[in-house]
Amino acid sequence: MEPNNHSENFAQKWVFSKDHKVIGLQYMFTSFSFLLFGFSLVLLMRWQLAYPGNPIPWIGSFLPKSIAVGGIMHPAAYNSLGAMHGTIMIFLGIVPLGVGAFGNYFLPLQIGARDMAFPTLNMFSYWVYFLGGLLMFFSFFLPGGAAQSGWTSYVPLSIISPGQTVWLIAMTFLITSSLLGSINFIVTTVNLRAPGLTWSRLPLFVWAQFITALLLLFAFPVLQAGAVLQLLDRIAGTSFYIPTGLIVGGAPLDRSGGGSALLWQHLFWFLAHPEVYVLLLPAMGIVSEILANGTRKPIFGYKEIAGSFCFIGILSFMVWAHHMFVSGMKTSLSYLFMTTTMIISVPSVAILTCFLLSLKGASIRFTLPMLFALTFLPMFGIGGLTGLPLGFTPTDVYLHDTYYVIGHFHYVVVTGSMIALMGGIYYWFPKMFGRKMNEFWGKVHFWGTILTMNGIFFPMFIQGLSGVQRRLYDPTVQSHNLAVQPTNVFMSYCALGLLIFQIPFIVNFFRSIFKGEKTEENPWHATTLEWACPSPPLPHKNFESAPTVYRGPYEYSVPGHSTDYIPQNVP
Repeated sequence: MEPNNHSENFAQKWVFSKDHKVIGLQYMFTSFSFLLFGFSLVLLMRWQLAYPGNPIPWIGSFLPKSIAVGGIMHPAAYNSLGAMHGTIMIFLGIVPLGVGAFGNYFLPLQIGARDMAFPTLNMFSYWVYFLGGLLMFFSFFLPGGAAQSGWTSYVPLSIISPGQTVWLIAMTFLITSSLLGSINFIVTTVNLRAPGLTWSRLPLFVWAQFITALLLLFAFPVLQAGAVLQLLDRIAGTSFYIPTGLIVGGAPLDRSGGGSALLWQHLFWFLAHPEVYVLLLPAMGIVSEILANGTRKPIFGYKEIAGSFCFIGILSFMVWAHHMFVSGMKTSLSYLFMTTTMIISVPSVAILTCFLLSLKGASIRFTLPMLFALTFLPMFGIGGLTGLPLGFTPTDVYLHDTYYVIGHFHYVVVTGSMIALMGGIYYWFPKMFGRKMNEFWGKVHFWGTILTMNGIFFPMFIQGLSGVQRRLYDPTVQSHNLAVQPTNVFMSYCALGLLIFQIPFIVNFFRSIFKGEKTEENPWHATTLEWACPSPPLPHKNFESAPTVYRGPYEYSVPGHSTDYIPQNVP
């Protein structure tokens, strides 16, 4: 594909750009903003959980009355904050960062392409995402306020509660954006690979993004259809999900047809469990790149890891109902989904084992990205192991809807995916901006983030095993929660600490863009194709000349060579 060579004004170059690198940066900066906003919501929730009924300090009197009156949060606002925190962090934060930012920027570079297959569609995908995010944000200020039915939008509550209409419309924007992006990723990977770049020579990051795109393509249309049906139930009087005889405000809801509330759960989780791997696979791809570079040896089990990515992609569509063990599902179906849940843990364990074996006999360089990649291994291990009791029906019945579930999910998504994504930022920053982030402040950010994250999420397992239920506005109303109430205070201060430790990262990131130490084009002495183009890459065309691939992606410490790395484009 020929790049666009005519001169561009500011809006064409930086706002409505068709350059995959600029679009990747747009996704990155936008997702950063939503991550910060989504995390600020949880700080308000944590204060309420630690000191229920007490005025929120410093900012309580400035909050709108839809959230707090006299500085004291009211229950409906707590529900809204919980629903919007989950929605924003997942659909507007982590997925756009892992797929939209890293995928857009580096997948074409790693396969030697000049751009994505459909540049205009790529631009359109970002702006649809951006508009969906704005709708989600401004729902706080609309009549009825933001959604109050959790990020899962369970019916019948979501049919009758205020704020959900805008949530559903915004979700259709976000789903459409992901579908457009996934088509682009698939076509680009299949059709625009450089000469010599066979499937067995693809970097694992490309494999991860390719499988992620397939997951999005097949899973999101189901949620799109389900969201449209739920929207019709809200505004058109249909009853796809409303059961016969539903009582609202002491009177039966006037609907005919008798829908099924469980239908929404099936449609939602058919998307939402593959969504977990949409969050995880890009992170695993990033860890693969950093580990191979940091150990100075080929990644152990390249074919096994790529095969496990594919296996996860298939099996992730066969486990959704393990979220519904307490819904009254037939025992035979529970056994089926319990079995598939145990099977899908096998490829995840295989990937983690390959990562650990990659460390054996390695000459490890403890660079800043490597610290994040190494930390991903035990954190993801904790997240995976704590998920096993939730996959068995007998233990899930007890643990379901407790803080144990929240702890498990956050260890997978936050101390797992987010830690890897942060490592990816430090690793590829020189490629994006031609400069290096400050290592001292990077280590301050790393250690502070790791300690405070574990301080927030590990006590959730203790709370869950003690029977503390999730979504409680005031946990002290149940006497059995009083024994572990001090953990809520500890977790809330850790959450505040986590916010404080992001300040060095934010300052370091933006300062380094302009004043960071300039680096060579390949400062990590890496082997994959993105390091074969200038840093930052040339405007739009990426490479001075089209590269040719002669070898695999991780040829480090090859015997008989003068250097400990051989780039893919070296004959």
